[in-house]
Amino acid sequence: MLELVFIIPYLIGIVAFFSPVMIGRVLIVTTGIIEFALACMAAWSSRLPAATFYFTASPEGCLVLLVTTFLFLIIGLYTLFYLVETDMPREHIFNGCLLFFLGAMAMVAVSDHLVILWVAIEATTLTSAPLILLYHSKGSLEATWKYVLICSVGIALALLGTFFITLAMEIGSIKVPLTFSSLKEAAAGMDKLWLKAGFIFIMVGYGTKMGLAPMHTWLPDAHGESPSPVSALLSGALLNCAFLGIFKSYTILSAAGMHEWAGNLLVGFGLFSMLIASVFMIIQEDYKRLFAYSSIENMGIIAVGIGIGGLAGLGAMVHLVHHSLLKAALFLSTGNILFGYGTKEIRQVGGMARLLPMTFISFTCGFAGISGFPPFGLFVSELLIIFGAFQNHSFFTAASFIFMLILIFAGISKHFIRMTFAKGEAKLIRKERLGRVFPVFILLATSILLSLWLPEPLRQTILKTVSQI
Repeated sequence: MLELVFIIPYLIGIVAFFSPVMIGRVLIVTTGIIEFALACMAAWSSRLPAATFYFTASPEGCLVLLVTTFLFLIIGLYTLFYLVETDMPREHIFNGCLLFFLGAMAMVAVSDHLVILWVAIEATTLTSAPLILLYHSKGSLEATWKYVLICSVGIALALLGTFFITLAMEIGSIKVPLTFSSLKEAAAGMDKLWLKAGFIFIMVGYGTKMGLAPMHTWLPDAHGESPSPVSALLSGALLNCAFLGIFKSYTILSAAGMHEWAGNLLVGFGLFSMLIASVFMIIQEDYKRLFAYSSIENMGIIAVGIGIGGLAGLGAMVHLVHHSLLKAALFLSTGNILFGYGTKEIRQVGGMARLLPMTFISFTCGFAGISGFPPFGLFVSELLIIFGAFQNHSFFTAASFIFMLILIFAGISKHFIRMTFAKGEAKLIRKERLGRVFPVFILLATSILLSLWLPEPLRQTILKTVSQI
């Protein structure tokens, strides 16, 4: 049954809590393999039906589930070698919570009920918070409190938005289950005013977890203080789960004929997020925080694409896939840089091309990919969004979008050149290992492959997702 995609990680997570750390490491990789296989079955076959109406294998949910489970599998391989070389405190907690975190994200992906989705997104906060706090440093403690507090306030607002949608049903005398699939069919008869109010609160609430500005303030601290595998999951998978809550709600308004109003709201938040990210990326001194702001930028790009719709909506979903792959690769690369130099300060890192050649290649490819250069997929997705904006006669949006991309590239390239070629202050303290590098190349190669050849089942999943808006 479909519910196995989140039941299995929870059950194995309990085992990992009470198992020796070596067994816990193996369980992480094993679970990743099982989960990716289940995700493929859920997306492309009918052999994994849901046991209750609370869950469904929707196209958008399957897309997020495929991305999440694939990332977890590759990050799990990296973690296997990462844990061998690091002195991880309370590793059994790390192993167990990592699996719980996967279970919560999988539950988000398959949820069809408004309240169940809310519970699942809140569960992602509770299961990932201990992963940020692992080292019990002053910085990690502050980051964890900001993460829990800000995201919990956001989730509370999203719950209020859910209540407003329920009220829109009551006023419209709609009697259907509180599921997204049922609400889309009955959306035309729902009260428009309360639907708008509900979407605003959901946009702000889940947008907080997604990292949209100005609700983004938890994200740089959490990503910067987390162990590198956790940062990769937070940026590559968790933000997509929060986006899923907004996207599913947006499809209800689209079915009610309010796609233009809701789309303008998404475009506004998206452009503002790109602007905030571009400003803060220029002045960053910590390379992990630098890529955290890059995540804010890319969530803004996805919001802009969905808000415009049409060809830009297709670009947004392609962007979601490739951003996850490339950002996970970059955060794993920063883990290798941190291993090599022992510092997160940009000014202390230098000469990477000479001292860490394999990491230099992966980091350079990740930089090229996240900057939108071919043959990586973000080149395709950003072009689709720009063409979609022109097609929709959104000339101001297109011009602002292009300007922001140029500004962001200027900011991130300055730091990249400094880290890779300039002479740094820090000495190399540990050589790179192949086990920590080859998972990064898998992620990068996957982005290149999917930009050149998109398997037909995955293409159909993306097209079905876009057709809802």
